[in-house]
Amino acid sequence: MDAAGQESFREFVAGRSSALLKTAVLLSGGDRHAGEDLLQNALIKAAGRWQRIDEPEAYVRRILYRQQVSRWRLKWRRRELTVAEPPESGAADGAAGVELRLVMRGALARLTARQRTVLVLRYFEDLPEAEVARILGCSVGTVRSTTHRSLARLRELAPELGMPGTAVAEQTPSRDFSPVEVRP
Repeated sequence: MDAAGQESFREFVAGRSSALLKTAVLLSGGDRHAGEDLLQNALIKAAGRWQRIDEPEAYVRRILYRQQVSRWRLKWRRRELTVAEPPESGAADGAAGVELRLVMRGALARLTARQRTVLVLRYFEDLPEAEVARILGCSVGTVRSTTHRSLARLRELAPELGMPGTAVAEQTPSRDFSPVEVRP
């Protein structure tokens, strides 16, 4: 890569790495360290082809999604989530939002990698079903059914989020939380 390419790559990483890291952490089930590894590997792959990339952000995101899909397909994947410190309890004023994010993060971590990835692509990245199907290499029907099952499982794991179809939502009909509104 020439000097101009290196500078262009540095500018891209400086400007877009925080947004890409959020996506990578969500794809990793809330594990920041795994998200950082995922993003770092994606950026390494992109750096090797930097001169030939027309849309850098789309290219790096596609690498992130495909790497995550490859992780679910590995037979030896880890089944437990390790964190450096236990999450805080939401005891202070204004902690309700933090508590909801922790609940959402914990519920997302308990979904399968495929379910979590479909929800992140559909609701966090706000991609249409056809695009999600193309990225994941499956049919639109598979995306729809996985989304439906994933949301049902999320409601089961975290009824306190007040998502439609849960006991909390039925008690308080004015609260309508979708997975997009409560971002980890």
